[in-house]
Amino acid sequence: MSYLILLIGVFMMAITVAIHAVGSAMWLNFMRSWHDRWTHISGTQSIYRAVIWTAVVLLLLHSIEVVLWALFYFLLPDNAGLNNWPEAVYFSIVTFTTLGYGDVTLIPAWRQLSGMEAMVGIVVFGLTTAILFTVIQRLWKAGHKDLQR
Repeated sequence: MSYLILLIGVFMMAITVAIHAVGSAMWLNFMRSWHDRWTHISGTQSIYRAVIWTAVVLLLLHSIEVVLWALFYFLLPDNAGLNNWPEAVYFSIVTFTTLGYGDVTLIPAWRQLSGMEAMVGIVVFGLTTAILFTVIQRLWKAGHKDLQR
């Protein structure tokens, strides 16, 4: 049973990273296609708009990932010890963000999964940070090039 749980957890981790990677790539491609339309606004406003929308999209991806984990827990036998759907979402948010309050836990047979969700949460939040940093850096450089003309 332990190997099966590990395999299931790795599968969920892979899906989570895939959602984040594909969603991020789609957003960045969209931003690239709209860059010319955004640059008619002053450089600083363009940077703010791009950063805000990038953050919103990335947070929406995190929300999708959290709900996916909550659904996964809720579909496990006996709901993995979670009492209802809102509790599953709450548990997933607390675990994904690595807060780990401990007020809600999975039944012992499934607890390994919560650690795996926390690990993948750290990874995708790191990706979000890297993407936001890259967007800010590239837009800032592009804005300064426009100002030098």
